[in-house]
Amino acid sequence: METQTTTTGAARGGGRGARERILRAAGELFYARGIHATGVAALIEAAHVSPRTFYVHFPTKNALVEEYLRRFETETPLLAETELERGDLTPVQRLSAIFAPIDGGPASVIRGCPFHNAVVEGAGELPEIAHLAQRHKQDFRDRLVATAAEAGAADPETLGRQLAVLFEGANALAASSNDAQAFTDARQAAETLLDVALKSTP
Repeated sequence: METQTTTTGAARGGGRGARERILRAAGELFYARGIHATGVAALIEAAHVSPRTFYVHFPTKNALVEEYLRRFETETPLLAETELERGDLTPVQRLSAIFAPIDGGPASVIRGCPFHNAVVEGAGELPEIAHLAQRHKQDFRDRLVATAAEAGAADPETLGRQLAVLFEGANALAASSNDAQAFTDARQAAETLLDVALKSTP
């Protein structure tokens, strides 16, 4: 029989909300602490579930990591990706707006892109997660290229790829130095690229 160990009076185990609680805990702990630094025990404690319930929903920790990342593609898209969908901005403005920092607040620790972080932490040992991240990055580049074409760039493929390099570089530098200035510098560089690309359009 499963042992009940909570002190709150709520059932520490199953229930219709158990999976969501696990995913919510993963979203908070994986991003803030890192994937390797967050053990299953910490996830179980934060989600208020039993070990048995945890493994019913996620047979392995890697399965949870994959679902954690997929949620950024469905339920909680990254800020830069939502900027590309804004109907109140022109295509050029949307391409510039992606360079707003992912993390907000001067006191926040900048953690950067969760997909990038997961691949770095995996160090080649998590091929499924690396594949998921690569697909996500390619999709993002494709969206940048499509938006560059919408903006009227003569060579939207090149412009989109260049903006992707600036964006990924800003994320990595901001996270490694905990300094959001990288986003400001990248945005200025992006605006120069946009200006040149659009001026060269016949």
